[in-house]
Amino acid sequence: MTAYTLGSLLYEGKAKRVFQTDQADLVAVEYKDDATAFNALKKAQLAGKGLMNCQISARLFELLEREGIATHYLALQEPNWMVVKPVKIVPVEVVVRNIAFGSLCKQMPIDPGTPLDPPLLDLYYKDDAYGDPLLTEARLQRLGVLTPEQRQELERLAMAVNNALRSFFAGIDLELVDFKIELGFDAAGQLLVADEISPDTCRLWDRRISDAQDRILDKDRFRQDLGGVVEAYGEVLKRVQQACPTPRTSK
Repeated sequence: MTAYTLGSLLYEGKAKRVFQTDQADLVAVEYKDDATAFNALKKAQLAGKGLMNCQISARLFELLEREGIATHYLALQEPNWMVVKPVKIVPVEVVVRNIAFGSLCKQMPIDPGTPLDPPLLDLYYKDDAYGDPLLTEARLQRLGVLTPEQRQELERLAMAVNNALRSFFAGIDLELVDFKIELGFDAAGQLLVADEISPDTCRLWDRRISDAQDRILDKDRFRQDLGGVVEAYGEVLKRVQQACPTPRTSK
């Protein structure tokens, strides 16, 4: 990959900054140490979180790539940056659940820890001002952000990601309880997995631990004030590093 020059800030979210470069087909993403929960009502700075999420995401994007799943990822930029393809993000958050937990158990008469077979796929309108509401088919059609064909492709991609990640995490003694992903269209109109894949976006339990709190290795440690957030993310990174090749880097 050829060298690039960093340009202006295009977008700043809760966990990342996205920068323009002097190459039209490449943007740079900085992973921040900011931790947020409950639509940013709870905030903190966790030293090293951005670096760990970037390193984990790079390896998992390359894992998906090897499984034939297209993503926006191009290469890692040490230590907490990566370069990606520019995409037009679909304002729909995709959540896949393998085990009932969290908000689902507050919205439905289902016990936490109940296996979901087949996995449950939910779509949410990505807008904090509206509280990221659950989308029905009629609401999605009303919004007009996806054609029926694009929705089918989005759901196919989400389930393919679930199959790949669930199998991978099981191999390193992690249970993929649920996760959320964002997708976007590149310049050619191809739908790609975008954003990040990390303990910020995946609910992960340590299969080696039976205690319901100690097994948590994800953002729930921050949400629930359990402590040890950085240590939990570090454990996920260590296992991912052991199982995945060193990711490619930009020059």
